[in-house]
Amino acid sequence: MELSADIRSLADRLFRQESGRLVALLTRIFGTENLQTAEDVVQQTFLQALDHWRSGNIPDNPSGWLFQVARNKAIDVLRKNRHSNQYDFSDDGRVLLKSEYTLEVTIDNLFKEELVRDDQLRMMFVCCQPGISQENQMTLILKTLCGFSAQEIAKAFLTSEDTIYKRLYRTREFFRQHKVPFTIPSADELKSRTRTVLSAIYLLFNEGYYSTTSEQLIRFDLIFEAMTLCRLLTESQHTYLPEVFALMAQMCFHAARSESRLSKEGEIILLPDQNRSLWDRSLIASGYDYMIRASFGNAITSYHIEAAIAYEHCKAPSYSETNWKLILDYYSWICIYYPSPIAELNRVVAVLQVEGPNPALEEIEKIKSNKQLESYYLFYSILGEIYQKLQNRSQAVKCLEKAIGLAPSELEKKVLRKKLDQA
Repeated sequence: MELSADIRSLADRLFRQESGRLVALLTRIFGTENLQTAEDVVQQTFLQALDHWRSGNIPDNPSGWLFQVARNKAIDVLRKNRHSNQYDFSDDGRVLLKSEYTLEVTIDNLFKEELVRDDQLRMMFVCCQPGISQENQMTLILKTLCGFSAQEIAKAFLTSEDTIYKRLYRTREFFRQHKVPFTIPSADELKSRTRTVLSAIYLLFNEGYYSTTSEQLIRFDLIFEAMTLCRLLTESQHTYLPEVFALMAQMCFHAARSESRLSKEGEIILLPDQNRSLWDRSLIASGYDYMIRASFGNAITSYHIEAAIAYEHCKAPSYSETNWKLILDYYSWICIYYPSPIAELNRVVAVLQVEGPNPALEEIEKIKSNKQLESYYLFYSILGEIYQKLQNRSQAVKCLEKAIGLAPSELEKKVLRKKLDQA
């Protein structure tokens, strides 16, 4: 019997919602060196759910049902492997799992909701081990904490499934060899390790907000997952850090504009032309609350400044009424304390708004030799806009044609062609 659309939709939603929590919980039980076992148990649990629910026998509490099945399967694995060298029962957290007298009681304690949330937090730090490359960190987060399939991850990163499987295999091998502890880092390590976790979350959010590897410009699933993971950090005493709240604020402000960024036909709508009545005011309010909560400590991070810039855009009644002078100041601070070619280019946009095309041309001339900008289509788009305002049509056309050639998607090329028609 084939699954009905309703059952398939429920199963997909639950897998997204619960697979990360289950993998984290089972990794704590089996150890990071047995991450594959944790993932296999979760996969078997969902296959059993599909088989059981196929005829419409959906339990009143589907999530609770899944956790109960996973619990029973975990107990079976531990019983079968009680004397195996593959499983290490020596540490304090798992020593009681070896005895039949204490096995079930210990498992039941580990399955308590408050501990599951802590396990998700631990899993984030496990995924972002310093010895794992950034691309492997992202792949592991998507697989273990967000419930993405290898096919979905391959599509997100514009690569093959085989490449994703190899990344996951290498990462699991790293865990097997190093037996990475399933713990929150020590106080001395926590700040630097949290920085790594935030970087991974921000990369995930950016890929959702402006996808470079998908036919869809906006990946709402990635945006949701990134914000869910960051919200988890804001709710833990271990990661109660100003930069955590600042990143959450920044993501709220950007996500609030998502519905206005594409037309009904799926075409890009640039910021000056967006319908601000579509912006999610409750999400903007949440962002402001997170921004206020980020204002403690003695350091201002790039997340703080970028959140402040995003807030200025969100609170402006219109594009023309945006406080570009303050935004220019913010970008100047970023370029001093957190310099990057993209920050410099964003500052040029603010200079264009505040001081006009001639000063903007002077500023962009200073950074045009940067090799990272040589193949960046937005560099030539902005330069073309500057020449347009200077009424230098030949240079504007030249720059915009270059931008069209470098643009990564047909959607972006279409926007640039409109600019070219107006040059």
